[in-house]
Amino acid sequence: MNLKFVPANGIEKKLKKMAITSADYFINSIFMKITIIYDNTAFREDLKTDWGFSCLVEEENTHKILFDTGANGKILLNNMEKLGIDSLSIEEIFISHLHSDHTGGLDEFLKANPKIKRIYVPSSLRLKNEVILKEPQKIHDNVFSTGELEGIEQSMGVETDKGIVLVVGCSHPEMSYILDVAKKFGKIYAVIGGMHGFSEFELFKDLKLICPTHCTQHKAELKKLYPQKYIEGGAGRIIEI
Repeated sequence: MNLKFVPANGIEKKLKKMAITSADYFINSIFMKITIIYDNTAFREDLKTDWGFSCLVEEENTHKILFDTGANGKILLNNMEKLGIDSLSIEEIFISHLHSDHTGGLDEFLKANPKIKRIYVPSSLRLKNEVILKEPQKIHDNVFSTGELEGIEQSMGVETDKGIVLVVGCSHPEMSYILDVAKKFGKIYAVIGGMHGFSEFELFKDLKLICPTHCTQHKAELKKLYPQKYIEGGAGRIIEI
């Protein structure tokens, strides 16, 4: 389906107030939305910051998926409330890796929503309804996991009309490896999430959107190299594609 769009320059101020990226403003319905709930920085001043990452991934005709849970459940739930996100509306959780800054909020969240259908993990947490993903595979028609890479981390990809939106936790495996696995599912449009010390910047030359968050060490370099593609992250940032 071809969507018409209007460049965002005429409505940039309005979108800024809504915390929505001004890359493109679509007249038709949005296919995908990512809301950053938990991050080291805040896009909205009323939200709490902390070392860690979590975002809500919403895709048309797919369950709402909470990607990681940050380090602190109280901060996670507090930010969700301020963002107008009902924890009970979330049906699945995707854990990128088992470090505490990505799983620390899980217990509190499950107390708030004990009816989670599935929890996708790269290694067992001995949780009810957990699904261990060791190999690249689809978890929904338009959503896939890279599987556990280098024995530590999985990333999640969402297939859209524009290409794959890849959500990463910390990118502990080499970014080139993550991208190579994700490319088996199609062309990559965007990468969003933590990127640690990633510095092979040329790997992003064909991407259309880059949103480094959390542990990313080279945000300034990415912003300088790709100013038209770069989007600031932070708790409260909403990206619609």
